[in-house]
Amino acid sequence: MKNKKLNNIDKGTIGENVASNYLLQKNYAILQRNWRYKHWEVDIIALRNNKLHFVEVKTRTNRKFGNPESAVNEKKMNHLKNAAEAFLMQNPTYTNIQFDVIAILLTNNLVEEVFLIEDVYF
Repeated sequence: MKNKKLNNIDKGTIGENVASNYLLQKNYAILQRNWRYKHWEVDIIALRNNKLHFVEVKTRTNRKFGNPESAVNEKKMNHLKNAAEAFLMQNPTYTNIQFDVIAILLTNNLVEEVFLIEDVYF
């Protein structure tokens, strides 16, 4: 059981690294990674064209339980919105925001697919 948790942490770290690199290639500036407030977290906070992006990253190693993005449910989006609100209270200069999801599929520890879903809202 302990190895499984470590595996999930490693998988998440790999996914966040892949997502960050993907965003950098698309001319985003990464402002924060794993930004936390209370029990809420934003995987990536990035800026592009004067728009602040709150990015949820989901990584899976297979599609047995669906695509990675299917794990982003209403509860997860509410946590993301709460975290974003806290970030904006601390950083009030940002007025143009967007929520995005990056879904990553790994096969044999190699990136098979990176899928950016822009302007997600629940």
